[in-house]
Amino acid sequence: MPFDEAIPRTCVVLNGRGFVGRSLVLRLLELGQCIVRVTDSTQSLQLDPSESNSLLSDSLSSGRAEYHQVDVRDISQIKKVLEGASTVFYMDATDLNTDDFYNCYMIIVQGAKNVVTACREWKVRRLVYNSTADVVFDGSHDIHNGDETLTCRWKFQDLMCDLKAQAEALVLFANNIDGLLTCALRPSNVFGPGDTQLVPLLVNLAKPGWTKFIIGSGENMSDFTYVENVAHAHVCAAEALDSRMVSVAGMAFFITNLEPIKFWDFLSIILEGLGYQRPFIKLPTGVVWYIILLVKWIHEKFGLRTYNHSLSACYIVQLASRTRTFDCIAAQKHTGYSPVVSLEEGVSSTIQSFSHLARDSSLAYSRDFNEQSKVEKLLGGGKVADILLWKDEKKTFTYFLVLVLLFYWFFLGGSTLTSSAAKFLLLLSAVLFGYGILPSNIFGFNVKRISPSCFELSETVIKDSIARIAFLWNMGFRNIRLLAKGDDWNTFFKVAGSLYLSKLMLQSFTWSIGLALVFAFTAFFVYEQYEPEIDGLAKFLFNYLKKSKVSLIRNVPAPVVSFLYDCKILHEHKAPAEGNDRKRLQ
Repeated sequence: MPFDEAIPRTCVVLNGRGFVGRSLVLRLLELGQCIVRVTDSTQSLQLDPSESNSLLSDSLSSGRAEYHQVDVRDISQIKKVLEGASTVFYMDATDLNTDDFYNCYMIIVQGAKNVVTACREWKVRRLVYNSTADVVFDGSHDIHNGDETLTCRWKFQDLMCDLKAQAEALVLFANNIDGLLTCALRPSNVFGPGDTQLVPLLVNLAKPGWTKFIIGSGENMSDFTYVENVAHAHVCAAEALDSRMVSVAGMAFFITNLEPIKFWDFLSIILEGLGYQRPFIKLPTGVVWYIILLVKWIHEKFGLRTYNHSLSACYIVQLASRTRTFDCIAAQKHTGYSPVVSLEEGVSSTIQSFSHLARDSSLAYSRDFNEQSKVEKLLGGGKVADILLWKDEKKTFTYFLVLVLLFYWFFLGGSTLTSSAAKFLLLLSAVLFGYGILPSNIFGFNVKRISPSCFELSETVIKDSIARIAFLWNMGFRNIRLLAKGDDWNTFFKVAGSLYLSKLMLQSFTWSIGLALVFAFTAFFVYEQYEPEIDGLAKFLFNYLKKSKVSLIRNVPAPVVSFLYDCKILHEHKAPAEGNDRKRLQ
């Protein structure tokens, strides 16, 4: 500015109530060498409880800071607040609805045009634009120590990056016109207290257990920048525009903490600091990518309104799986920038500021092992449940090994089922007879005799078995009688589906038995271990299908919809919207 002049200058921080804007305002007030005009789109300044007795509130009272409502889409409001200003900082607009392209364009791109025009008209000396390092990232290639020779991409996966690149170009192109000096800063992955994106997103994903997954190898490096360092970089850039005008004006500079770290290590530190489990399950990037492409195709096919979210998901996967590190030598050399807060200090401060989002141990999911889990109740909670849930690993493995040997004996041994059964009974008879003639003591080891009761069945068990067979027979006869009437479509679909499934299983009977064996000893155990995550996924899919049902019905032929309603598969009283669609189609 320079900030050490005797007469204080006036600085304007556009969008000064955003994440980075707030930190910059405090940085300027701490320096105490300029009057700070803070602007935002809200009608009046609403201070947070933490700001009630802060430097900002004191400065507003003393006149060292002023607040102005400014809509950057209205150039007259910008001109009014820039009158008499020597330096303008144009910061990020926050909480934009990315589904509204026109509004985003008007605020980011048209807003940049209006700011440049107003600065030129009022002969503002310096304009510093807060851009992003994402403007040089195409999502397909890693960036290792990228410098300012990297060019902006022509095509972006993310809408906001595209618009930010356009706004940055407008600001830099306006350099040295009508005496205006401009530059842009490109911070990478900004984080810190007051963050509205990174940490809240992590917490929202961590609550249902999604942050247990690592996309890719987990070895990709990234640069993160603490918010106070970004604010400090803006002050350095504004000062450098005067003292080192040729090397700074019209240029863009990367800003980082100068401490590259593995992307997933950084997230793990944040999550652990807030009491959540760090990621540990690796998912191939290709698998995640195909899932997102499938969701994107569904959005396009059925015209769902959430289409832009699939684009954002694609971009998040790219950020999480690619290396993105940047070289800050140019910023250090030409602007004098150097981090004022280390990465470790920044992370610690961030975790402390988000303590209200930390995992509440009293509400966190933790199983009481004296209480049966869902799957244990499903299996009846007896010996079968203990075996399939691996309560006793040795016992379960023994049963699994025996069943695998039996499976091989009957289905993979090359003999017919009858001959395999005969051989098995012959072997079993020889083993039992041999075990029976063993001496009671062999080299000091006692041989326990098999009790005859092991081969006996009580009258109750036999009666229950016969009753069960009779019940199944009667239920089958009842279903056949309902089919013969020809007026119960639900029963028809159930019976036909069951028979068709049985036909498919009989066609590949051996593989079906093998898969069932593996499934029984793995699926129940996995579900018990990851019950919250699996339930959360099921709930997400159910809600997604429920929200998509209206769009799906609109794309189904009218006769099919009528048929489904006649079969009572769709219920009008539970889904009035679908009923309207049916009437429309009819």
